[in-house]
Amino acid sequence: MSFNDKQQPATKLVTSGRRDEWTGTGAHPAAVVSPPVWRASTHLYPDMAALRAETGRNEDGRFYYGRRGAPTQWALAEALTQLEPGAAGTVLYPSGVAAIAGVLLTVLKPGDVLLMTDNAYEPSRSLAKGLLAEMGIETRWFDPDGVEDFTAQLCPRVKAVLLESPGSLTMEVHDLPAILALCRTHGISSVLDNTWAGPLGLASLPMGVDIVLMALTKHVGGHSDLMMGSASAGPQWYDALRRRGQMLGNYVSPDDAALALRGLRTMGLRLKQSTATALALAQWLSTREEIARVLCPMLPGSPGHDLWARDFTGGCGLFSFVFKGGTSAARDAFIDALDLFGIGYSWGGFESLATPVDPARIRKPERWPLPGLDEGDRFGVRLAVGLEDAGDLIADLERAMGVWAQG
Repeated sequence: MSFNDKQQPATKLVTSGRRDEWTGTGAHPAAVVSPPVWRASTHLYPDMAALRAETGRNEDGRFYYGRRGAPTQWALAEALTQLEPGAAGTVLYPSGVAAIAGVLLTVLKPGDVLLMTDNAYEPSRSLAKGLLAEMGIETRWFDPDGVEDFTAQLCPRVKAVLLESPGSLTMEVHDLPAILALCRTHGISSVLDNTWAGPLGLASLPMGVDIVLMALTKHVGGHSDLMMGSASAGPQWYDALRRRGQMLGNYVSPDDAALALRGLRTMGLRLKQSTATALALAQWLSTREEIARVLCPMLPGSPGHDLWARDFTGGCGLFSFVFKGGTSAARDAFIDALDLFGIGYSWGGFESLATPVDPARIRKPERWPLPGLDEGDRFGVRLAVGLEDAGDLIADLERAMGVWAQG
């Protein structure tokens, strides 16, 4: 299968990572559509000359030992690289959290300061407060809105910033060009958790991001049956990420890599459907008197929409909303009353999910409830919209609203 870097993203989803040497044999090149599942811990050499020839050669496509992968993992990494303009390579990790840890342990050392957005994924915060702090790395959290708070916390010890746009709970959108310009001026390495939009919705490396990571568990897997993460980077950081990942023993199974490759092929179609459905739900929620604010940057008038419209080319099915008043018990009753939305901590699968949003326990107090809302408007819900019919999901939400009103 030939690959052309000028192909459109929808075509790249189909053609990427399908080298003839990974999908066939010498006698039958490109014999199958998808790379087979290569399960192997030991790679054998025909003789000592071949073994010695591979010593010191550390790159995908070269057999060495099972922990460095084989065609199934190489095909997935190459496909992800080809979807990220400007990437020199991609490193795979056993989970999204492992990807975050692997990246931060590459770009930081004891004595450094990390700036982390205050709307970051909670495991990222736990990593900062736990392992990084134990290593002597200080973390400072900055307001995800605007650049003033980010600028105020700059100092010569700041060596990296972890961005997440939109944030996975409250959906703030960074002014990425402004923040990235400051990073370049001050020699700060920029890391973006781009799981929400992915490469189809935000081409981040050409914007100036140094390392872009994703939880492949979400949209790439797409079926809630695997856990994996990735980090893609240009030449400045890719080799260092690869070496650090190998030092830490990071490895993904070929079976999971094959599932991720399969999910990747249909990711564009699933994102298109879930995005359209999420927007329909957000529009409906914005008309309800029970709702104080809908947090969906794809929705005109919602916080961050102008930045999203400027910088992004796509979205996904994840967004939040905040009830007007109410109680925690009423919100629990609302979620319990939903029939088509499961209760679980994930997103990007084919099924819809609902979970409570309670940032107060992890964020700076002045940032929740959100500015402009009343003190009582603090009970949020995050919806991860799947592939169900939009009308059915709205009917489910409407029925649950009646239960909330009784609470």
